[in-house]
Amino acid sequence: MSETTDDGVAGALADGELTILGRIPHASNVTLVATVRAADGAQVRCVYKPVSGEAPLWDFPDGTLAGREVAARLVCADLGWETVPDTVFRQDGPLGAGMVQRWVDIVDQADAPSPELVDLCGPDSVVAGYLPVVTGFDGRGDEVVLVHADDPRLQRMAVLDILLNNADRKGGHILAGADGVVYGIDHGICLHREDKLRTVLWGWAGAEIPGGLVVDVDAFATRLTEVDGELVAGLGELVAPDEIIALLARARRLVDDPVLPAPPAHRPIPWPPF
Repeated sequence: MSETTDDGVAGALADGELTILGRIPHASNVTLVATVRAADGAQVRCVYKPVSGEAPLWDFPDGTLAGREVAARLVCADLGWETVPDTVFRQDGPLGAGMVQRWVDIVDQADAPSPELVDLCGPDSVVAGYLPVVTGFDGRGDEVVLVHADDPRLQRMAVLDILLNNADRKGGHILAGADGVVYGIDHGICLHREDKLRTVLWGWAGAEIPGGLVVDVDAFATRLTEVDGELVAGLGELVAPDEIIALLARARRLVDDPVLPAPPAHRPIPWPPF
């Protein structure tokens, strides 16, 4: 059997026969592990989130979370960044319309660095190459510090989260892929027109955004002004027009003032943070 190419995986996600294997039990919305069959006959593992399994939220329109996950992938792909795995919207899932995303194989825990990319440690145990975010107390009442790696792959994710207005960047939504890519998943509550940014990646607050990322965002903003362009058309099928306008405004602000923001006073970190 031949190895499935990246194009083959994307095609399988969009058109392959979708078979449910089981459910991820602790997810807030119905999240199913599934497979799709690629053109070369290979079974490709994926995640399937049907719209019918979305829990209502007070601040996001009902039935829009799957589309926001796909929109996050469109934004990421247009930027030329690898952060969000291949994600498509399908109408024909076993439980109805929903998003289908490529499964990410993660680094074996035996080979994983310690601490992990996002972790908790004692206040005197923050190692070199890690940035402190916030101090708190664990379930036993011991003081702990939330830290994340000073890693350019994470910094790029932090910039993407500002663009997406991601309200739920938890540590558990950051995956160290076995292929060396750091992936972000679970983008169902993003792209709101109002400021919703909540993330564990505040360690670079006040730092300048690397120039290469700014160039990418600037080019993205230009394409987002092309009302007849492919990017706007694709996003227009997934999110509201005023949310696209707000996305453009965030992109322009990053270009005009390429500095990672400081956390807001009110609830800057999603809870729980993992």
